[in-house]
Amino acid sequence: MKITFYGHASLGIEVSGKHIIVDPYISANPKASHIDINTLKADFILLTHAHGDHILDVEAIAKRTNAIIVSNAEIAGYYAQKGFQSHPMNHGGSWNFDFGKLKYVNAIHSSSFPDGSYGGNPGGFVIEGEHKNIYIAGDTALTMDMKIIPMRTKLDLAILPVGDNFTMDVNDAIIASDFVECDKVLGYHFDTFGYIEINHEEAIKKFFDKGKDLMLLEIGSFIEL
Repeated sequence: MKITFYGHASLGIEVSGKHIIVDPYISANPKASHIDINTLKADFILLTHAHGDHILDVEAIAKRTNAIIVSNAEIAGYYAQKGFQSHPMNHGGSWNFDFGKLKYVNAIHSSSFPDGSYGGNPGGFVIEGEHKNIYIAGDTALTMDMKIIPMRTKLDLAILPVGDNFTMDVNDAIIASDFVECDKVLGYHFDTFGYIEINHEEAIKKFFDKGKDLMLLEIGSFIEL
């Protein structure tokens, strides 16, 4: 499993020969100007919620690749009405896709499209695939619901927001890693805007002091599990 960080909360995941894009907000992110969305491969696009900084490039990528858009029922329906392929889910539900088993889990945030239309309830994803399991938290506060995840799935990586203000901060992310029982964390949703700038060295040290590993990747960099 290969996971590439495209800035903000945007990810590329390669698993079982399939390409997944998560929450594509790339073309308007000045920090990701070196990433050309027209070169990104996508069989599936996973969307945690409907905010503009998570869906900006969905239509451009889906139109070019014919990717299946996977999200909550409201978001999936929104894109289906526009003629895109979609797969609706809701909290607690799971589905076996070509890349593995996907579960839609709870997140505490808000969700509306840039035009103000209803974007359903926000969520996160647990992917079980290729003998590696990951949790993509989406935009969320720390929530006790995270404790449910390790009851069903042993995680190899937790992808958690760390930018504060709109989501949980580094300190809450440490607690979240305890809740999901995973000490290997990829941080995201940081530095894009002034509201969510963080001190990288301090954040990494806080995790290290708790015996945990926080990775803050450069945009375009990747890890392999």
